[in-house]
Amino acid sequence: MTATAHTQHPWIIALNQGLDQLEKALLAGDAVGVATASAQVQGVLQQAPKTAAFAAEGQLRNDMLLSAQRFGQLRQAVLRAQAQNQRALGNLMPEQNPATYSGAAGKAYGMGRTGAGQAYLRA
Repeated sequence: MTATAHTQHPWIIALNQGLDQLEKALLAGDAVGVATASAQVQGVLQQAPKTAAFAAEGQLRNDMLLSAQRFGQLRQAVLRAQAQNQRALGNLMPEQNPATYSGAAGKAYGMGRTGAGQAYLRA
């Protein structure tokens, strides 16, 4: 062990292991693995040390901040993947436009229940 190396808190080790699994599942495109790893990370986060432990141990705080940054990056990756999936679904199954004289047509143009579209339907 060198002078710059340090022993990590067991909670940080568990958190980093969960993040490793999450990253691996994301890279593999394994949806079930992502869900499992996400649940594991959530469980680890719920067992976080008390706030006083972060103040007392300077290295724990630094390690937690590094893990939080990594978690944020993985979260961004999940959100990008979700957006890509939504775009792909939109291309495969485009939404149907409502009929011109349907109840939704008046609402789509901001007329609401008392708009011209509704008046036409009542006549």
